[in-house]
Amino acid sequence: MREKIKIVRTQKSLRAQITAWRLNGETIAFVPTMGALHSGHMSLVNLANKKADRTVASIFVNPTQFAPDEDFDAYPRTEKNDVDQLQAEGCDLVYIPRKGSMYNAHHATHIKVGGVAEGLETDHRPSFFEGVALVVTKLLNRVAPDIAIFGEKDYQQLATIRRLVEDLDMPIKILGAKIARDKYGLALSSRNKYFDSEGLDIARQLNVIMRDCANALKGGADINRTTKICARDLLDAGFSEVDYVSVADTNSLEILQGRISQGRISQVRVSKDNSVQGKARLLIAAHCAGVRLIDNCAI
Repeated sequence: MREKIKIVRTQKSLRAQITAWRLNGETIAFVPTMGALHSGHMSLVNLANKKADRTVASIFVNPTQFAPDEDFDAYPRTEKNDVDQLQAEGCDLVYIPRKGSMYNAHHATHIKVGGVAEGLETDHRPSFFEGVALVVTKLLNRVAPDIAIFGEKDYQQLATIRRLVEDLDMPIKILGAKIARDKYGLALSSRNKYFDSEGLDIARQLNVIMRDCANALKGGADINRTTKICARDLLDAGFSEVDYVSVADTNSLEILQGRISQGRISQVRVSKDNSVQGKARLLIAAHCAGVRLIDNCAI
């Protein structure tokens, strides 16, 4: 019979259990979430179970990463269902901080990550990664895991957290998990719950249009022209707005221009024919039926 999942709400209880596992020589993997869990989150928990002796998840809707006009109050909160899913997936402990315990009345610290955290998302959500960096730092300090797992759907966020952990000398391995998709290819997201059937039909065109764009780029098409066509195709499919369709270096997230050249090159460089040589990523953010969607794929 599977051991019942532990639910802890205080730092004291969390650290007591972490310490007990540590004294027993057990390793710990951590999956931070904002709740409203779905099978994509469960794929992260499943990976965590394979990578460590114990798996810890957290549920915390982080206010510092929401802009004033975003959906913090409306963001789905489904704690009982979330815990049931984590239990079924074999998670050992879920940390659900008590209200007000993450940021007390005297909290005055901010964290800003440069480099990979600049541009793309921050062109449209300027304070987003400051909020992410702050809450992730606090959660990693509290859980002190060996491994932390984040989904590749939020690719710039994953890169930002990797930079944060390396720069602050945290002894934690950051793993990226493959994007979980529905049978139509739509990347799973807690905000997909906002769609009606018509909106969902439109949203499911995103990955199709994205793949077509990536294939054209892989074949040597001009980046600027091809990404503009992709943005136009999204609008033609029913998306109300496109924040960006960009091609970036896989590691540095430097925005690329020209054409992508085949070949295994460790660093991005531009050749004499203006082709970009090295690994690249196509990243998209677009609005559909009142929901902002992001997606990405390797080129």
